[in-house]
Amino acid sequence: MRDDQRAAAFEAERARMLRFAYRMLGSVSDAEDIVQDAWLRWDGAEGSVDFPVTYLTRIVARLCIDRQKSARARRETYVGPWLPDPLLGSVEPDEMIADDVTVALMLAMERLTPLERAAFLLHDVFEVALPDVAAALDREPATVRQLASRARKHVHSANKRFIVEKAEADRLARAFFKAANDGDIDQLSLMLAQDVEIHSDGGGKVIAFLHVVRGLERVLRLFAGLRLKGEAPPTLIRTALINGLPGFVSVDRASLVQTTALDVRDGKIIAIYIVRNPDKLGHVSKACLTSNLSAGTEGRIDPSTITQSTTAEGTCD
Repeated sequence: MRDDQRAAAFEAERARMLRFAYRMLGSVSDAEDIVQDAWLRWDGAEGSVDFPVTYLTRIVARLCIDRQKSARARRETYVGPWLPDPLLGSVEPDEMIADDVTVALMLAMERLTPLERAAFLLHDVFEVALPDVAAALDREPATVRQLASRARKHVHSANKRFIVEKAEADRLARAFFKAANDGDIDQLSLMLAQDVEIHSDGGGKVIAFLHVVRGLERVLRLFAGLRLKGEAPPTLIRTALINGLPGFVSVDRASLVQTTALDVRDGKIIAIYIVRNPDKLGHVSKACLTSNLSAGTEGRIDPSTITQSTTAEGTCD
């Protein structure tokens, strides 16, 4: 295989490798590192490779399994709830996420072993044939079938998709943003489920809830209390589909970017996922920059540069 053919074969699989690595690790930067490592191994492989897709799948799967083991150890000391890096609809590099893997499913997969997660993703999400999954994971097909089956049972409820049309996602995100920041308890009571949860990821870098807030009464008290503090409300940058869920990007009074994703079931919001950790928002800030917004460092955007037209026109992709 010539060098140009080798490079072309790799580029043809780059987006798929990124999607798989992100879903394995929940991190944009880690996924990019994995694909870069895969390129180095691919470029250094001796001789020709008869089945590039199979070969690259094996490399990326094994790299991800090794990386996930260390990632799980790091999360044991993570400050507060951990959430995967947020991805905004179609504006992220290489179309790294589709609407079939939501935040809830990513969190459910955290309970799986690295091998179970890889087997489930390759077989159920990426629809790779069982013999090829077995080759990628260096396991017998019967073992892979058992791994995928166990994983499927663990993530069954989180794997259900509740499709929200983009226009409805935009309406819902704007209505929630307004009600939450107005402290409109009556409106929030209509929008939120009885068992609603708030997951807030600051990673110990910025202020965030250290524990998941559960239950309608506690969540309503929280929003009412935030309103009573009288602090300047956040500024809405745009609505977006965040990991397939309705949501929005905003900046707070300290010019810190955050994303909020809303998990909706049967017309009610059952979970609110807020990412504030600056380490997870660099790509979001970059996306905002492409919308003619001025930004500083560590995911910070100057809200004074956001015009009314920008806030009004930024909608779900």
